[in-house]
Order: sequence, then C-alpha cells, then structure tokens
Amino acid sequence: MPRHFAQRLAGLPAPATIEMARRARALRDEGRQVISLALGEPDFATPPAVIEAAHAAALAGQTKYPPVDGTPALKAAVARKFLRENGLTYTPDEIMVSNGGKQVIFNAFMATLNTGDEVVVPTPYWVSYPLIARMFGGVPVYAPCHEADGFRLKAEALAAVMTPRTRWVVLNFPNNPTGAVCSKADLEAVADVLRAYPDVWILSDEIYEHLVFDGQEFASLAAVAPDLKDRIVTLNGVSKAYAMTGWRVGFAGGPKDLIAAMRGVQGNATSGVCSIAQAAATAALDGPADLVRDMAKTYSRRRTMVVEALRAIPGLTCAMPEGAFYAYPGVAGCLGRTTAGGTLLETDRDFAVAFLEEENVATVPGAAFGLSPYLRFSCATDDKNLQEACARLSRFVKNLK
Repeated sequence: MPRHFAQRLAGLPAPATIEMARRARALRDEGRQVISLALGEPDFATPPAVIEAAHAAALAGQTKYPPVDGTPALKAAVARKFLRENGLTYTPDEIMVSNGGKQVIFNAFMATLNTGDEVVVPTPYWVSYPLIARMFGGVPVYAPCHEADGFRLKAEALAAVMTPRTRWVVLNFPNNPTGAVCSKADLEAVADVLRAYPDVWILSDEIYEHLVFDGQEFASLAAVAPDLKDRIVTLNGVSKAYAMTGWRVGFAGGPKDLIAAMRGVQGNATSGVCSIAQAAATAALDGPADLVRDMAKTYSRRRTMVVEALRAIPGLTCAMPEGAFYAYPGVAGCLGRTTAGGTLLETDRDFAVAFLEEENVATVPGAAFGLSPYLRFSCATDDKNLQEACARLSRFVKNLK
C-alpha cells in the first residue's frame, strides 16, 4: 500500500548534532568507550532549589493544563528577568513560554513565512534556523562571518544579502557553534542596516547570554536599538545557563500582535508547557545568580584549556570563543590526507566520521553549521573527558598520511 508524505519533508535531514549523538550512542551500545562532544548540553546538575520548586508545585496540585502562552507566575518572572538583566520592558501580552527555544522559532516562522520569503542567517549558524525556515517554504540566505573577525557579524556582510524578499533576520550571539560575541558597537552597526528594511522581523536568540567571557559584556539588540523593539523577538530560555535542557522551557518577548499569532500556532500544536517545568523555570529565573556565574567560570576555564590544546595540534586553527561553550577548530590543514584506518579526508564530514570511528570521539562537522572545513567541540563536559578527547584528536592527526 503506497504511503504519502508531505512535500515539505523532502530533503529535510535530521539535525547533524542529533545524528552524530545517535552514532555515538550506537557505538557505546557496542561496548566502545565513546566521548561525545556532539550536543550542547551542560554536564552540571539542575540546581537543587529548582528541583525543589518543581516538587513543591506538584505537591500543591499544579498539575492541570497550563495557559497556552505560560503561567502568570512564569511570565511575571520572565518580565522581571528582561527588565533586570537587559533593561527591556515587556507586558504579559508581549511574552510567551514555549517547549524550549526551538518552539519559539517554529511558532514565529509558521506565523509569518510564506513560500519564497527569505530568512537571513549569519554563518556559521545553529542547525535548526534554516531547517525550520524551509519547513514553511522559507528560503535561507546566508551572511558569512569569518574566523579572522572572530566570527562576529559585520554590518556590510548583512547589508550585502538583504533584499526586498527578506522577511526575517536571525541573530545568535553568543553564537552556536563558534562562541562569537557581538559587542554593542557591532549591534549598533547591524541595527543601522535593519532600519532600512522596516518590514523585516528580527529574531535575537540570546540563549547563551550568561556565558560571556574575558570581560566582554552581553548586549541585547532590543536594548541597543529600542526603535526596532516592535519587530524584534528576543528569545531566551533556561536550558543552557541553568543546566535545564530536559525541562524544555524557552520564552520570548516581542510585539503583542506577533506574540498573539505565535500563541495561536502553539495552541493548535502543543498547547502549554508542562506546568511543573514552568514552576521550576520560575524558581530558576528568580533564584540567586551566583550559580550561573560559577558555571560560566567553569566553561571559560574549559574553553581556554581546549583551545590551547587544539592550537598545539599541527594542521588545526582555532579562534578563541568569547562566549557559549563551544570551540570551532578549522581542519583545512588535514584534508587531502588519509587516516590510519585508510579513510581519505576530503571534507570535514569525512574528518568527523573517521574521528568517531577510529578514536571514539563524537564531534559535529562544520558543514552542518554552514561553514567548512571546521568541527564543533562542545566544552560542556568534564575536564577529564575534554583532555582525553584532545589527546585522541592529537593522535588522530599525527597518524594522518
């Protein structure tokens, strides 16, 4: 019996981060000692006070259907967070809570994109931005960011790809996968470009906001350019800063008409986020900031350790990330050579697959993020595994012929 699937799924791959993590799990199931640096998932435990808040909420009977766009308590906590940390004022009808940050993007794009609309995404990018845009008929357009510039977005690179068909511009700084941070001056220059396109929506994904290093200061676009606030969706969540990936709570502030449209999408898809998870997120946002700062210090130290180890390997380059918890080494100097296991390395994907197969370390090839030849290393794991992964990489490269 023939099976028919939606045309929108044609050529839509699984995110490469998830695919490499799947490969790593399969090798572990075979009994191999695999180190997975494929997923951006903190190795810290969720703070105890957050877990206690969830437990208390469950005991108190907060187990019924929640409002589609978030509980009043969490929306109030989100509003306090935006005001306290970003200088942004949002009313309850300008805030919504979603099942992770990814659903914020899904809701926004589904509510606004028509076939052929362009979505400008700086490269390298988090894998889901172009994939979600394509699901709704959008056309991803890429603004290149270069290693020589620390992978920061330059205004001229953005201006060069803007057209009358542009519907969205996506910004993600601190950046996944590079850890690049855009300064206030960088964002002011970008805002100047965006002012020339008053019909364009802007997604500012600030999920790594608290992971900024070396004295850098985080800047939120809506605060830098308040005249653009009525078309900016400021996305954030509790997954990275509070080690709450599995709780699946993201949130956004934005213009109330767009938030209302996004709420309509979510109401017909998943409805509201788990009520107990929302209680946990409320406690996280209103809790002490010292835990977040301590985790950020650990990520900063690990980043330095990893980048120094990578730079010591002949054939690799690596910009120093200023935020997030990734390193993005370049492997151009290793291509065209053959591994000890007999694999010719023609692409960064060849490199990542062979490295996993021969040295049992899972990374993600730069092709998945729109810029080759690079690898993404997640530094969100313990020192011992990071040191061992770097040692295995050094051995892998040393044995290339």
